[in-house]
Amino acid sequence: MRTIEITMKESVKIPLEFDNVLPELLYDKSIDEIEDTLLYQGNRQKKLSEFFKIDIRGSCEDASDCKLVINGKLDRIKYIANKMSCGMIIANGDVDLHAGSMMSGGHLIVNGNAESYLGREMTGGLIEVKGSVREFCGSSYVGEWRGMNGGSIIIEADAGKQLADCMLKGHIHVKGNCDILPGVHMAGGFIQIDGDVESWPGGQMKKGTIVVNGHIKDMLQGFKLKEIVHTPLINGRYFFGRYKLYIGDIGANGKGQLWVKIR
Repeated sequence: MRTIEITMKESVKIPLEFDNVLPELLYDKSIDEIEDTLLYQGNRQKKLSEFFKIDIRGSCEDASDCKLVINGKLDRIKYIANKMSCGMIIANGDVDLHAGSMMSGGHLIVNGNAESYLGREMTGGLIEVKGSVREFCGSSYVGEWRGMNGGSIIIEADAGKQLADCMLKGHIHVKGNCDILPGVHMAGGFIQIDGDVESWPGGQMKKGTIVVNGHIKDMLQGFKLKEIVHTPLINGRYFFGRYKLYIGDIGANGKGQLWVKIR
């Protein structure tokens, strides 16, 4: 395996865009070529070496065996793992907007929190966030209707508003709490929320499955109770306990499933 480790020299105020910093673009490059990788800061092109120290260990013949480690104060670094198709990226810190957006493969680990639009429109791969995420995780972008269409997102803490807006396929697991409208406009896929939901899961939902293991502050009237099931088999695995199964959003002619654990 080849490991490319880049470490920020100092924090930045104007965000950097990391579209070109991907395992599949760097796995076979020399250190000089990696240093010359172009970034955008605002409307200006910059070189990676202006902001990062670069260290390379090992070698590989394929980008899937390349690991990129990013160290430093990363909260002004946008588009980390944007359009990644293979390999691994480990971001050691909080990350800015659009991390893992439009991913089709590979593995992104964020050892911190993530800003809005994490994993938006992704079609494959795995994203793990060790902290919390802001709004529109796994969603569509502004003006679009296709959200997450494959892959998996695991969030160790909390998720913000409109999780998985317009989700079509894929899997999202939130181990903490979730803000309003998770699964809004959902047309497929699976969401598991282990904590509480602020309000209105599954608004305008057409298809797909949402499981809530905590408390829901406000339910939408468009979800109707179908049955109560003990230890249901959901999305290929058993969930222990008693669950209420709601179907909706009826207001949108939806047939989605909302499973809520009886506390």
